Amino acid sequence: MSQAHPDKPDTGTVKLSVGIVLLPRFTLLPFSAFVDCLRLSADSGDASRPINCRWTYMTASGEAAHSSAGARISPCTTYQSPEQFDYVVVCGGLLPEGVAADAHTLAYLRDAASAGVPLVGLCTGPFVLIEAGLMHKRRCCVSWFHVHDLAHRFPDVTPVADRLFVVDGDRITCSGGMAAADLAAWMIERHIGKTWAQKSMHIMLIDGARAGSTSQPRPAFHDQISDNRVRRAVLLIEQRLSDPIATPDLARMLNLSRRQLERLFREQLNLSPSQFSRNLRLRYGYWLLRETNRSAAEIGSECGFSDHAHFSRRFREHFGCTPAGARRGNNARRPDRYAQTDQAQLFRTTSEYH
Repeated sequence: MSQAHPDKPDTGTVKLSVGIVLLPRFTLLPFSAFVDCLRLSADSGDASRPINCRWTYMTASGEAAHSSAGARISPCTTYQSPEQFDYVVVCGGLLPEGVAADAHTLAYLRDAASAGVPLVGLCTGPFVLIEAGLMHKRRCCVSWFHVHDLAHRFPDVTPVADRLFVVDGDRITCSGGMAAADLAAWMIERHIGKTWAQKSMHIMLIDGARAGSTSQPRPAFHDQISDNRVRRAVLLIEQRLSDPIATPDLARMLNLSRRQLERLFREQLNLSPSQFSRNLRLRYGYWLLRETNRSAAEIGSECGFSDHAHFSRRFREHFGCTPAGARRGNNARRPDRYAQTDQAQLFRTTSEYH
């Protein structure tokens, strides 16, 4: 993927200028979603001419950047004066064992902060902003998938894992994935106009930009599970929500006996693996009902229930209302009601509270 360089762009009309720091093995989807949203708002057509906005790819060495998927991005420059940008965006990647960025990159970000340039962290980019000492007393949005990593590395930082992105003054952090397109649309609307943001989203076949406060589609709780075997089991369950793994099969995948696995789940979550899986799938179904327009039957199937009647029955037992009632907001026992309770309460069937 190469950066567009038109022959003679009308730089006097540029309303949004973004410097993009590409770290080694950066994640491709948030980068491409973010940049393509900018590109489509750049001019009235699809020629990628930076008329309304422009973007600059930067690496510490100025050499091409390589994503975690192997794609090579060029041309890149060395770090440019941050004052020329409205934002400096850090595209994070796979997390190494040591620091997330080199000293030169950290120094550049500190210089940008000193110059008053807003800093943006995409995907694992917030890790770099924290390492640079630039997130003190700031809210830090991170994907539910990386909550445990952040809590382990930076125990003094409280991650926000229930939103797509967080704007905290001149620090903006984004969970990654397609949420990067929502963040780009937010920037475009602020600097260029809502029409241009809508144009980008429509061409990308996205219904519309979601607000940063929109919840992420998975619960963030990995940091509350201390046993690595249970954490691995939970990740496997999450990856198979539409095709639930039977407890004996899950135990074999983890080289445990069924009895061992059930004992570990009881110790960590006060639930059996099958109960945890069902409750997690129901919570995901609740999120889909509230955040999408898909039918309850489709949602039940995606959440691994054999038919709509089974999904509706279990949903009513868990939340105290039908899927249709939850969509209308009719007195459902919302899962986030228990966000501040202990881990066992969070996933226990809600009927047990009454």
